[in-house]
Amino acid sequence: MVITTKATKWKFEQEKIKSFLEKINILEKNIELYILAFIHKSLVNERADYAPDHNERLEFLWDAVLELIITDKLYHKFPNKPEWELTDIRSALVRWKNLAKIWKKLNFSKYLFLWKWEEKSWWRENNYILANTVEAFIWALYLDLWIKKVEQFIVEYIFSTLDEILENNLTKDYKTIFQEFAQAKYDITPHYTIINESWPDHNKIFEVWVYVWKKQMWIGEWKSKKKAQEQAAEKAYLKLTN
Repeated sequence: MVITTKATKWKFEQEKIKSFLEKINILEKNIELYILAFIHKSLVNERADYAPDHNERLEFLWDAVLELIITDKLYHKFPNKPEWELTDIRSALVRWKNLAKIWKKLNFSKYLFLWKWEEKSWWRENNYILANTVEAFIWALYLDLWIKKVEQFIVEYIFSTLDEILENNLTKDYKTIFQEFAQAKYDITPHYTIINESWPDHNKIFEVWVYVWKKQMWIGEWKSKKKAQEQAAEKAYLKLTN
């Protein structure tokens, strides 16, 4: 950890994040981890003297913790469901659109630390940035208080959306939905192409284009190829159906 919270410039941020953690009944051991979870790289890029580190390292491996807990809960809750169905339900639970309910409910955007130009560009309301912040927060919680507290958080704020997902038949991902739509309406199977990979190997961002016709495409960006494809498929589906 490279943030020095003893510095007076971080005193307000400490109090702000501590207040947030108290509201959701988290008694932290290392407040610096949670501060780090809310620091966007834009602040570090412009003011390394103020915030020399950001939340992208905390995003690394968060999927492993979340999916392990969700998988365990689903396996025991539905002992008779086949593997493919459990996989679809798990995907729906960890999908960024479902995670959006967390950052809206907990008002994560209020605690995000951005550089002033990103503030003016409405990045505080950017779903992609907020999704990454949720990821970093879950990993900070794991590093600070280990698996049991993470499990409590995930059960309360993520697994609790299970009934809504099942009642509204939200288990299909947008890549599947869009493929079924395109084949039924246009007799075309969408094609996905990675056009760019950025950032270091351990934390790449994939930029994916989905083609339906040669001149028509939509772009998705995410830290995994699968999620980038799904984001592109969602944009395409909503564009063609609205």
